[in-house]
Amino acid sequence: MRFVITQRFADAYRTLPVTLQKKADKALRLLAENPAHPSLHLKKIQGVHGIWEARIDRACRMTLEVRSDHYLLRNIGKHDETLGNP
Repeated sequence: MRFVITQRFADAYRTLPVTLQKKADKALRLLAENPAHPSLHLKKIQGVHGIWEARIDRACRMTLEVRSDHYLLRNIGKHDETLGNP
């Protein structure tokens, strides 16, 4: 499955420290290969229709939409801030 990146995701990704960017890159590889990989903790966000969250690390999340032929990457960053504005 391919990725489509929103401008908000791209901007937020660029502000992450390099160590988190590397972790995000790994999470994206895992998502492309196996969305059910246990380290991603991929799940729907409650109360928001059609938006999912995936874990980058304990404090960092990314949000996305699962489309028929791609993942739309919406946001990435600190857990509470990212999930508060998916």
